[in-house]
Amino acid sequence: MRFTSEQRLDDGVLEREFTLGEIPGILWTPGSASTSAPAPLILLGHPPLGLRKMYPRLSARARQAAADGFATATIELPGNGDRPRWPALEEARADLRRAMEAGERVSDEIVDALVLPLVEKAVPEWQAALDALLALPDVSGPVGYSGGVISIGTRLAVVEPRISAAVLFAGSFVPRVMFEEARQVTIPLHVLLQWDDEGNERQAALDLFDAFGSKEKTLHANMGGHTGVPQFAGDAAAQFFTRHLK
Repeated sequence: MRFTSEQRLDDGVLEREFTLGEIPGILWTPGSASTSAPAPLILLGHPPLGLRKMYPRLSARARQAAADGFATATIELPGNGDRPRWPALEEARADLRRAMEAGERVSDEIVDALVLPLVEKAVPEWQAALDALLALPDVSGPVGYSGGVISIGTRLAVVEPRISAAVLFAGSFVPRVMFEEARQVTIPLHVLLQWDDEGNERQAALDLFDAFGSKEKTLHANMGGHTGVPQFAGDAAAQFFTRHLK
């Protein structure tokens, strides 16, 4: 990990951009974090739209988490932002757009091609980032995961024992194979679902929630579209992390 920039935001949060090999990322730590009192870490997932485009929303989530005493970090997804183009991913996105513009059902083949390669490549990168982040003197466990592509969060919850709790956003297509992985998830979960999400198959989101094997799992559903998550839903997710990471 190599830090490339650093700035102190007006609320005392330290924002540091970094690279991990070819992977760009951002780390936010609260002003209270120190070597003697390291901050618990939340990994901030995000949709595959690029870090620069997602920065305002990610920064707002990070600053809210910092007010609760958490460090947060995110990394660029494969084939997105300033990372090298990924032709297979771009082709799958083009197929998705064609199906949706034609009003057709998005086939399982398109969903698999769109999501599964991203999961296979992104999850080891998140784990490598976690290795580097937990080696920093002002960051510590326990670790949470929040948001992003729900299949990535599901895989991380299965394979990464350092993640103790997760807030998952039910707003992305889910390959059928992920339902079997969901049954292996045992950590506490808080799932956010926008009932009228134009890009999400509601029944699939409900079926995935039902499949999760966690003894503690909460579904927080609200009316509205993909970007209409109410503030109180975010507050409930923050309280979930406070319960499980402190």
